[in-house]
Amino acid sequence: MSASPAQQLTETRHRILNLLLTQHDLVDVLLDKSVDLSASELKEINGWRQQLESDLQMMHAADLADILEALPHVERQALWRLVPCEQRGRVLVEASDTVWASLTENMTDREILRAIEPLDLDDQAYLARYLPRDLTGRLLTTLDPSQRAHVLSVEEFDRDRVARIMDFNILTVRADVTLATVQRFLRRHKTMPDGTDKLFITDKSNQLLGELPLTTILLNPPSTRVESVMNAKPTTFQLNDKAEDAAGAFERYNLISAAVTDAKGKLIGRVIVEDVIDLVNEENESNIRKMGGISQEEDVFAPVRKAVSKRWAWLAINLCTAFVASRVIGLFEATISQLVALATLMPIVAGIGGNTGNQTITMIVRALALHQVEPGNFSFLILRELGVALLNGVFWGGIMGGVTWMMYDNLALGGVMMLAMVLNLLLAALMGVLIPLIMTKLKRDPAVGSSVLITAITDTGGFFIFLGLATLFLLHH
Repeated sequence: MSASPAQQLTETRHRILNLLLTQHDLVDVLLDKSVDLSASELKEINGWRQQLESDLQMMHAADLADILEALPHVERQALWRLVPCEQRGRVLVEASDTVWASLTENMTDREILRAIEPLDLDDQAYLARYLPRDLTGRLLTTLDPSQRAHVLSVEEFDRDRVARIMDFNILTVRADVTLATVQRFLRRHKTMPDGTDKLFITDKSNQLLGELPLTTILLNPPSTRVESVMNAKPTTFQLNDKAEDAAGAFERYNLISAAVTDAKGKLIGRVIVEDVIDLVNEENESNIRKMGGISQEEDVFAPVRKAVSKRWAWLAINLCTAFVASRVIGLFEATISQLVALATLMPIVAGIGGNTGNQTITMIVRALALHQVEPGNFSFLILRELGVALLNGVFWGGIMGGVTWMMYDNLALGGVMMLAMVLNLLLAALMGVLIPLIMTKLKRDPAVGSSVLITAITDTGGFFIFLGLATLFLLHH
């Protein structure tokens, strides 16, 4: 029984990674490093090289991009040298921007432009601007006037706008022709752009009038006029609309493609579901990194020096917050010295508070991203999370209080443990709602470092609450 395409891909991936990660002489040869090899060893390495080249020719650019991202820097460079120039542009489109720098660092500007030359215009413009070296100016000189006008029309927009994910490959027809004419037009074209599920209807001045689904063309008589069956109220976006809002619309309305117009209603391009999926995946990865205080540009296989430079800022903040927490503990040294059990119980209060805070902050950040949070429901969200925290605090605090009572035969200590957990969970829930809301109010990304901040607050607050209650109820009575 022959292997399925998925199994073949997995086997090819494992073969490539195994060769590059275990055969160091092969990597050295691919990188043109001087290696002392016997004739038999050189023959074996040439066989491996031919195997790699054969595998690369059979692979889709997206699969090759995944393999490159899974390799350390040196092995990645060795494999990249085997990728044909005409395939490199497509691989760069599919690869995460965290590895672009390592892939292009040894390429000249001319080589990069040659690599992206076979790509669609929108992919060319995207890569030229966001590669480590901004090549937009040089790209523009290679385009004809109409293409240059397209690139310049979106150049001023930020990366999070619809203009940056727009596709210029569109098919348009007039409203006053018949479906038979449209069918002849499509047959003459022979091919259609990827993600085409509809044609766009425009007038002579390129004003968007509506859209014509392919199913409508197939299911209606050829003599039918376009204007009688077209959708005259299509879902459209403007260049400056937020890309994440467009992604939400694609999800709500089950869109495959949608028109993009300028402020005057003229058709500029379209957004397709493939680009929306890429955007959603990038946003998910970006939010995970931001919440942990990790740079969006950090490559998992980047050199140590680069990784250190990307992480030091949040580590410095973490160090400061940890110092504050330690000083809070220092305020209660006398209390801890008289009741050593407090030292073993403190981390429990702080830890469960941090977990609760992260749960809350994740929910609120997601709700903000989906535009579910409005000024009118702020108080409801706060009261809801406080209610959840109170019930969890009473339940788990009661259990931990009972365990503490049994372990140390001290009812008062068990009561302090329970009350401290309840109060710290309430603090965590309150801060979990307020931190992202305040950051949004200040025009900052609510996901950036939020987990670092909530952990710092719940640690410091948990220590203060627990040790303060212990001082008040255990040592003064």
